Amino acid sequence: MTASGQSAGWWRSAAIYQVYLRSFADGNGDGVGDLAGVRARLDYLAELGIDAIWFTPWYPSPMDDGGYDVADFREIDPIFGTLAEAEDLIAAAHAKGIRVIIDIVPNHCSDEHRWFKDALASEPGSPERQRFWFRPGRGPDGSEPPNNWKSRFGGSAWTRVPDGEWYLHLYSSRQPDFNWENQEIRADFEDVLRFWFDRGVDGFRIDVADGLVKDPLLPDVDPGDETPFSDQEGLHEIYRSWRKIADSYPGDRVLVGEMWLPDMSRAARYLRRDELHAAFNFDFLVCPWDFAPFRDVIQRTLAAHEEVGAPAAWVLSNHDVTRHVTRYGREGDTGFAFADRRHGTPVDRGLGTRRARAAALLTMALPGGLYVYQGEELGLWEIEDIPGELRQDPVWARTNGADPGRDGCRVPLPWSGDAPPFGFGTGGAWLPQPGEWRSSTAEAQAAEPASMLRLYRSGLRLRDELPALGAGGLEWLELGDGVLAFTRQPGFTFVLNFSDKPVPLPPHREVLMVSGPVDGELPTDTAVWLLT
Repeated sequence: MTASGQSAGWWRSAAIYQVYLRSFADGNGDGVGDLAGVRARLDYLAELGIDAIWFTPWYPSPMDDGGYDVADFREIDPIFGTLAEAEDLIAAAHAKGIRVIIDIVPNHCSDEHRWFKDALASEPGSPERQRFWFRPGRGPDGSEPPNNWKSRFGGSAWTRVPDGEWYLHLYSSRQPDFNWENQEIRADFEDVLRFWFDRGVDGFRIDVADGLVKDPLLPDVDPGDETPFSDQEGLHEIYRSWRKIADSYPGDRVLVGEMWLPDMSRAARYLRRDELHAAFNFDFLVCPWDFAPFRDVIQRTLAAHEEVGAPAAWVLSNHDVTRHVTRYGREGDTGFAFADRRHGTPVDRGLGTRRARAAALLTMALPGGLYVYQGEELGLWEIEDIPGELRQDPVWARTNGADPGRDGCRVPLPWSGDAPPFGFGTGGAWLPQPGEWRSSTAEAQAAEPASMLRLYRSGLRLRDELPALGAGGLEWLELGDGVLAFTRQPGFTFVLNFSDKPVPLPPHREVLMVSGPVDGELPTDTAVWLLT
């Protein structure tokens, strides 16, 4: 144990690869990624150098929200495979030294979950309805929602049922929110944890980890205020109970939270020694490409995590946000916000790729763990020209096309060949792939020494080999305006040039890695690893 009481587990400096199952690899030729496809690509992942895979939901689902509308938390959706296949995949990954983290979705379920079907078939006030947030409406005839909460997918967060009551859904109307005041909900999810731990999973990524507990008074809120349904004190009791379950299993089982909180110190409270092990650093993800914001967010992250003895978890992209190659190449604002995805903004893809390469070396050099979203190791960009009739994200439909949604970062991966589906499978792909990806396939990049894939492979290998990288601390170097630089012991220096002109390299013994060509000086938007 460390002085802070946290165990020095594998997860503190792990490189974890996010697999969005539908879009990773198709093993049965139906156009949708599956467990067989992942198993066939385990050698690719092992060669990439990752320590663990995080799987997005593989549970039975009507796929209204890409699997995050779960109908059964103890089974595998037939479109992905079988429970036996999942168990075999876990064992096969373990045999290659790769751990397995799976999604758990405790805030809500599908409207096809048996409990919600029971609730709809039962009377107001019944035990079946108390598992969810059913309430009478406002107004003389109850025709107005119980409060003014908005769905994060657009529109009201309430839907009325035929008997006049309304139920709460912070996301799609097909994703009713569980009522975590109900002890039956708490007990059932603890059983779900044990079910999957018993089958060998090494941890859980907790979807909407900040949102399970609601203010029972369900008060109206001002625009932008999420306090009554986010970061409620009752969450800590839940995660302390989950941590006890995780700690009761051998092998450092982990809990990772998805929490979009505006206050980093509030988020760090969930990482105390008896709660979650880690949480995604979304402040880093949304950061615009500039020296001051990046240095500030790194400094604040390390300070907040140090207070609770937890590691940071660095992430550049995921299945919900615009890919960072596109973000970093945009005119104007290069950050990210759900309120405005800046769809259609002009993009300099070459610039975005150059910056993405530098950002990759930055995340690999920082203390803590990192997450790689599938395809970022190939330098894939956001696909923004998907025809409306082919889009499947409910965000697109619920906003009448005002928000393009998340399909653009979920397009199936290009593995090989010169035309779609680029080796994804034999039966096409569930979202259209651009022909331009012919030079971005894993096969093409494996043969190209200067490719993004080769950069990731080399960086992750060195990260694993160098004693200075992974867990630990850093010391800032002051190398001039716009130059982000730090040292890590023993003998490692990182430099990233955000300024508008080349800068000299600090004294060093050897150049270990560079994100782009270097000729004596470090060009703009370029990063370097130095042995000192």
